[in-house]
Amino acid sequence: MSTILLPTLKDTLQLGYLLGKHLSSGSTLLLTGNLGAGKTTLVQGIGQGLNISEPVVSPTFTLINEYLDGRLPLYHLDLYRLEPNQVDSIYPEIYWEGIEVEPGITVIEWSEHLAIRPSNYLEIELIAAPSQGRQATFQFWGKNTYDLKFILHFAQAALQKQIKPSQK
Repeated sequence: MSTILLPTLKDTLQLGYLLGKHLSSGSTLLLTGNLGAGKTTLVQGIGQGLNISEPVVSPTFTLINEYLDGRLPLYHLDLYRLEPNQVDSIYPEIYWEGIEVEPGITVIEWSEHLAIRPSNYLEIELIAAPSQGRQATFQFWGKNTYDLKFILHFAQAALQKQIKPSQK
């Protein structure tokens, strides 16, 4: 488990951008966090990293947005308005298993509503930290096929931005 600080909204977008650049087809991200924690902002950054041309918006009411014009398809699900017993009716597994859709990156907001989970995924918990912006905690589940060494460099750069010159 790794945790990094995201002092600004721009840092959350940048983390998403890097995820979009580095994640491979078949990657599944399960996002948790309170309202306003930055889940949709992170997904917008992923869309930028995938070179998706259309705006990435929250699928709170549509439940699923598919973006097919980037480096890889992005499947963005938002389960906020669903009870766990309702989630099965949208068949989220077709996205992470690549059934009936081209394999891509699947990102699920409010993933705690899932009744079943993929066998391999990266869980990212976003927490609003009032004095520090946000923090993101990463945990791998199943077989870790994610090469996210870039996160260490990102975390170091974010930390350096927080250290004022007189504190070095």
